[in-house]
Amino acid sequence: MNLLEKFFSLTMIDIIRYILISGIFYLVCYLIYKKSLASAKIQKREVSNKDIRREIYHSLVSSIIMTFLVFLIMHTDIATYTQLYHNTSDYSILWLITSIPIGMFIHDTYFYWLHRFLHYKKIFRHVHLVHHQSNNPSPFSSYSFHILEAIGEALIIPLLLFIIPLHPIAIYSFTLFSLIINVYGHLGYEIAPQWFRKSFLFNILNTSVYHNMHHSKFHGNYGLYFRFWDRIMHTEDPRYIELYDEIQRNRFPS
Repeated sequence: MNLLEKFFSLTMIDIIRYILISGIFYLVCYLIYKKSLASAKIQKREVSNKDIRREIYHSLVSSIIMTFLVFLIMHTDIATYTQLYHNTSDYSILWLITSIPIGMFIHDTYFYWLHRFLHYKKIFRHVHLVHHQSNNPSPFSSYSFHILEAIGEALIIPLLLFIIPLHPIAIYSFTLFSLIINVYGHLGYEIAPQWFRKSFLFNILNTSVYHNMHHSKFHGNYGLYFRFWDRIMHTEDPRYIELYDEIQRNRFPS
């Protein structure tokens, strides 16, 4: 397989993965169980078909751009300057597994500060506004970026590969988990189980309510996976817990 064929193959895999994961969440929440999940809807207004078409268009363009940068760093001579490895025997299986959450921790830090940068007024207007056109996000808005933002988002893979050793399995697992969490954050429904609120995980992890508030208010709650950077930098919306509890009371009336 030559480089062009490999790039095309990787691009199609990424696009199909985006359509499948976003589509399944949309099918379940917006169509099949729409009535039974009504109490879990974060914003009560409907997402228009026009918005969904726009989100899918920008997401497909972003998929091509992000795949190209990942392809460039992993499948060309640039890879020799990174810590990419292909033999699992080079590092332990334990490291292969552990490198995924470590990568997510680094990614969350990178994403938080990139996100804050994108919210500077001049940059927001010309770049990040494309994503924030989805002020009532749907699962399809997870990759809906301006071209420059798509490049910024994709640079996390080269960054990780220059910082820590990563096997392709770890990279593809990391990008899959990232997409699933991203789709959940843009879902428009809060589907976290009832026990989550009283778990220690609630103080660590973001929820769909968390990121939805960012889209509806255009500021605050900048983190991707975790709450800690927003809490350290005092950018967490003070009404987050109140709104989360309100939705969960509607979902699970006592």
